[in-house]
Amino acid sequence: MIHFPSAELKARHTKHLAQYNHTLALILVEYASAVYLSDLTQLFTWTCSRCGHLTEGFEIIELVVDVEHCLQAFVGVAKDPHAIIIAFRGTNGHSLQNWIEDLYWKQHEINYPDMDDAMVHRGFYTAYHNTTIRPAVLGAVERAKKFYGDIQIIVIGHSMGGAMAAFCALDLTVNKEENKVQVMTFGQPRIGNGVFASLYSELVPNTIRVTHDHDMVPHLPPYYYYLPQKTYQHFPREVWLYNIGLGSLAYRVEKICDGSGEDPSCSRSVSGTSITDHLVYYGLDMKSDDPEACGIVTNSYVRNTSIRDSKGNLILSRDPATSLLKLRREFDNQEEPVNVN
Repeated sequence: MIHFPSAELKARHTKHLAQYNHTLALILVEYASAVYLSDLTQLFTWTCSRCGHLTEGFEIIELVVDVEHCLQAFVGVAKDPHAIIIAFRGTNGHSLQNWIEDLYWKQHEINYPDMDDAMVHRGFYTAYHNTTIRPAVLGAVERAKKFYGDIQIIVIGHSMGGAMAAFCALDLTVNKEENKVQVMTFGQPRIGNGVFASLYSELVPNTIRVTHDHDMVPHLPPYYYYLPQKTYQHFPREVWLYNIGLGSLAYRVEKICDGSGEDPSCSRSVSGTSITDHLVYYGLDMKSDDPEACGIVTNSYVRNTSIRDSKGNLILSRDPATSLLKLRREFDNQEEPVNVN
């Protein structure tokens, strides 16, 4: 990693702010919703109930499930926009309440490697860096670039998946020297202190954090304006979705916030009290279809061709040159799917 002397760590949030694209957001939120699904066969062949529509033609290259930590992510290539898409799943429904309570009270911090004074949340950092997820994702990106060339990389995620997406984008930028990395997260919590937020915004400026009305997760871990050196702080740029009016007269506003990361006129202007607002973005469900468990659904083909480590973690990989249509036909000829815990 690059070393950043603390004397040079000055907030320059107002420069190079990402531009919000409503149409792109509607496309990317579909990927962030789909990655929650538990049927790996349908997800890997992109035939799931949340696949298609604005994401038609997407081809997954890698699907990884870290069963031990209840994490899931995929890497693939989209037709429109023509880009490598990396999507991370957020916290599963059955543990969401406990996870939110932990964000209130267990604010574990560690130093981000080789970045003086930059502190980050230990849980979010380790979920990406110290699990099966990181090597699988980086390997898939490398394979995709060899086949498709030097195309853009877009990293997305909802909730904790948004936190992992941010760490992934920073990893790609600093350690893999990628310079075409774009990020869009939905309902992402704060993940580091002000120094980290400043560094992140300098290194990954093309980042949009979408928040929704009274969604409580973007308010966590809490922001203490009177402790600027120690408090968690968001990086820019926030886009706040909220409704004006009531009933049939209500309409949605998409407010593009300032470059501070903590615009007091955006989501910070309201209380973060709603889990419901956290679980719906742009009208799409942002939760698992099986919220009571971290189980997965596969068929015999997936179980026989996937890679499993000693802890039961699962990786499904596809050569980018292999026809997805052929893969779908092979999956269709297999037995009915079964649940795997």
